[in-house]
Amino acid sequence: MGEVVALSGRLGGGSSKLALGYLHRLPFSGTNSNSVVHASLFSGVRLRKKPGPQFGSIRRKRSAKRLVTESLISKMADYEGKAVATDVTSGSMIFEPIIEDGVFRFDCSANDRNAAYPSISFINSKDRDTAIMSHKIPSYIPNFQCLLGQQIVKLELPVGTSLYGTGEVSGQLERTGKRVFTWNTDAWGYGSGTTSLYQSHPWVLAVLPTGEALGILADTTRRCEIDLRKESMIQFIAPSSYPVITFGPFPSPQAVLISLSHAIGTVFMPPKWSLGYHQCRWSYDSDKKVQQITGTFREKGIPCDVVWMDIDYMDGFRCFTFDKERFPDPKSLVKGLNQNGFKAIWMLDPGIKQEDGYFVYDSGSKNDVWILKADGRPFVGEVWPGPCVFPDYTQAKVRSWWSNLVKDFTVNGVDGIWNDMNEPAVFKTLTKTMPESNIHKGDDELGGCQVHSHYHNVYGMLMARSTFEGMKLGSEKNRPFVLTRAGFIGSQRYAATWTGDNLSTWEHLHMSISMVLQLGLSGQPLSGPDIGGFAGNATPRLFGRWMGIGSMFPFCRGHSEIDTIDHEPWSFGKECEEVCRLALNRRYRLIPHIYTLFYMAHKTGSPVASPTFFADPKDPSLRKLENSFLLGPLLVYSSTLPGQGMDSLQCTLPKGIWLSFDFDDSHPDLPALYLQGGTIIPVGPPHQHVGESNIFDDLTLVVALDEHGKAKGVLYEDDGDGYEFMKGGFLSTHYVAQLQSSIVTVKVSKTEGSWKRPQRRLHVQLLLGGGAMVDTWGKDGEVLQILMPSEQEVVKLVSTSEKQHRSRLENAKAIPDVEVTSAHKGIELSRTPVELKGGDWFVKVVPWIGGRIISMMHLPSGTQWLHSRVEVNGYEEYSGTEYRSAGCTEEYNVTERNLEHAGEQECLLLEGDIGGGLVLQRQIYIAKNDPKVFRIDSSIIARKVGAGSGGFSRLVCLRVHPMFTLLHPTESYVSFTAIDGSKHEIWPESEEQFYEGNLLPNGEWMLIDKCLGLGLLNRFDVSQVYKCLIHWGTGTVNLELWSEERPVSKKSPLRVAHEYEVITIP
Repeated sequence: MGEVVALSGRLGGGSSKLALGYLHRLPFSGTNSNSVVHASLFSGVRLRKKPGPQFGSIRRKRSAKRLVTESLISKMADYEGKAVATDVTSGSMIFEPIIEDGVFRFDCSANDRNAAYPSISFINSKDRDTAIMSHKIPSYIPNFQCLLGQQIVKLELPVGTSLYGTGEVSGQLERTGKRVFTWNTDAWGYGSGTTSLYQSHPWVLAVLPTGEALGILADTTRRCEIDLRKESMIQFIAPSSYPVITFGPFPSPQAVLISLSHAIGTVFMPPKWSLGYHQCRWSYDSDKKVQQITGTFREKGIPCDVVWMDIDYMDGFRCFTFDKERFPDPKSLVKGLNQNGFKAIWMLDPGIKQEDGYFVYDSGSKNDVWILKADGRPFVGEVWPGPCVFPDYTQAKVRSWWSNLVKDFTVNGVDGIWNDMNEPAVFKTLTKTMPESNIHKGDDELGGCQVHSHYHNVYGMLMARSTFEGMKLGSEKNRPFVLTRAGFIGSQRYAATWTGDNLSTWEHLHMSISMVLQLGLSGQPLSGPDIGGFAGNATPRLFGRWMGIGSMFPFCRGHSEIDTIDHEPWSFGKECEEVCRLALNRRYRLIPHIYTLFYMAHKTGSPVASPTFFADPKDPSLRKLENSFLLGPLLVYSSTLPGQGMDSLQCTLPKGIWLSFDFDDSHPDLPALYLQGGTIIPVGPPHQHVGESNIFDDLTLVVALDEHGKAKGVLYEDDGDGYEFMKGGFLSTHYVAQLQSSIVTVKVSKTEGSWKRPQRRLHVQLLLGGGAMVDTWGKDGEVLQILMPSEQEVVKLVSTSEKQHRSRLENAKAIPDVEVTSAHKGIELSRTPVELKGGDWFVKVVPWIGGRIISMMHLPSGTQWLHSRVEVNGYEEYSGTEYRSAGCTEEYNVTERNLEHAGEQECLLLEGDIGGGLVLQRQIYIAKNDPKVFRIDSSIIARKVGAGSGGFSRLVCLRVHPMFTLLHPTESYVSFTAIDGSKHEIWPESEEQFYEGNLLPNGEWMLIDKCLGLGLLNRFDVSQVYKCLIHWGTGTVNLELWSEERPVSKKSPLRVAHEYEVITIP
């Protein structure tokens, strides 16, 4: 058999130097037919008119000079030529088979293949660069274009293809219509339309109409746009040049993920205790508080394995230190925790305080480990400790330096480490991170010396790797457990992750399911959300429902923000506490099954939690289900709506046999459980912590027969920690069940591993449907038999079970349906957003304190221009010139909804009492005759101004204060033409600027995002606006409209009417 390396034929060629004048002649499929070139192509090139007399002196010039030391220039020289090696401007990509049959590497040209940077996502970069012998050719070949240093890759798939993956992303499960950007970002309080979160996975999983699946990886560490807005089309845009790897088509999506793992690796084998419940808060700020929390878990009989220490355990936020007053003896603290069945996890951030005499800073400076500025000096950015320097984990010597610090740190009784803020996050900067021009002196195998924009997305993964390796140095007998906030595709080799700083809202509860699933579909099976929400205050029902669902996620942790109410399971009343207890008891019963799934994921790359459609990839009706998921053959189905419990939810099940069951614990706020016909899962006792369990515990097998009367399943067991399992020190048992002549026989069909079977009792529960079952007891390893009831008996058993199930749901103590706020003025108000959806807009308004708009989603572009938490920011209005004056904290009531007589498609009228007989009234509407426009008409109205005041109020000013989210802070600016005709272009460096008089915008101004190629146009009545304010924040900008300041009467209100429209920027 000869070697077959396929290269696709192609016509054409050309220079990599592309004249701008040629752009209009290139065929290009953008999102707007009026635009020839996608705006994101210009993300690395800034084309601006020079400020001239017609622009006035209205914006500060950016310095174009970047100083780089000669030594760094020489180190980077070898890689400069690699950045853009493309010698062909468009065409079909060439390919070669790699790794295994069905996997192909695509490049724009042979030169590009040779010039590509090493792979950081692959376990072994050489695997990506080495062709194999194969007779197969790819079923789908991507096309490419190279424009202005950007490589555009398109892969067109059959109509009816469903798209998933893209890693850590918010919003919907099926990703068609979405666009995201891989750029690790500190995204506190993100929304469903946020396009860059904490991790980067330039990967798409496509499920074809046939049920077959294909994966595509853009193997680049740089900022990458993943555009899925066109049906059945995948498009990547990133700096040239980079290879694209396809996996499949294979028979199923699971087969694609297994193949992907052969490239990027599988999840580390987690210690078994890490699959228990984790309790965390920012912050349990003393050893006494930690002991109080852990003691309460044991007193109340609520299972828990882990307690977490946030940054307040440190001495002045200095990593690798302990506060001597609040945590005087961490080793003794952890010893006591361990004796009580708790593990302790401690936070480490990358920002190291710049302080002479601090041993970490001194050691790092001595060993030259810091990231450098372009001028060759260490970069200093502000984080929690104040001015900080940052380790350059792209160098092996730095990773070794960090690992040894971690090794020494573990002596204090550190069971696990939490890497936070490692995007890396930097305070007091518009971009929330360090300059892209910073220098990393990376090792050659990672890509050599490069600017930060090259390594930004892998910084968190390399930190997690260093931490993981340090924990291994600290203990050869224990498996490391590392949790990382930032990551890249392949991070699962070193760390678990969570979905970041979410919100305590029903929307975020719903999104948490899809987010966990997307991470699993991108190679990271060990993830979960902050149960209950990190930011804001959960309500009892929200917290209980979230615990019910979260207890079924692969990683199960409750976490909440400082200055919020307590979010422990007992913090929301007895009813919620009981639901949390039931939920966690469920989890602990299922840990034998979950641990088995993780072993399979570690060995084969299969997912732990997967979407429901994995049960039948051919069924299109399952592909968008977002409130259910699979744990192997176990289907978890829940309601994520506040007014709907499981007692009123109709479940959509895959085809075939799915048998419901529970642990006599059914509750409206707990998910329903179904087991797929033909499968067996192992179940254990509900321990208080994993350490209580032992191999001699009673073992239960839950069995669901298929249509042929057969079932099979696996139980994996080992020490739960350490590495003996790698030497054969485990027991993997394959059980089978078969119905013959009314007898169901259950037995062991195969075993693996060197362990002997323990002497223990075996309980077999045979599901019949409707929660009914028959069972038998015996000894594990022996053949057990169950007499199958007759059809009449089965009907009777099922009927009885269903009645008992309904009775349990009806008699369950319901969690109070109370939406509790922060108790402002002692009033309890609804925080549930009112949704306005019409035309091009989907807007959410919270009709209580502040009456603020918390989300402005433009549907055609999928862009969320504004999103905020319920309590602060978003779109606010004030009644004075001072920031957050009356209006933003008052109670607002909905006075009218859907004013049909006014001809609006969607309309909401709010009023808030701002004192002194005044109300702040706001009408929000989307007109039927102009669906592209979203309008707000606000007024300060005198309602009860006394006669003694002459009918006039105090001095007031209507101040419209929207805080818009910048998806691309360095590529966003505000543009307008002033009343005097001068043109203004305001960039973030200007910080805060007022405009009034003849410099006031002449009725409109626009927030432009050059990467998106979109502008948010804000029109207003100049006669109503006295002053405009632009304020740039960290990843945000305020575009404020101020009325004049004067008294108002019933006949002379203050009014500001304005509107928003999104337009395409040519």
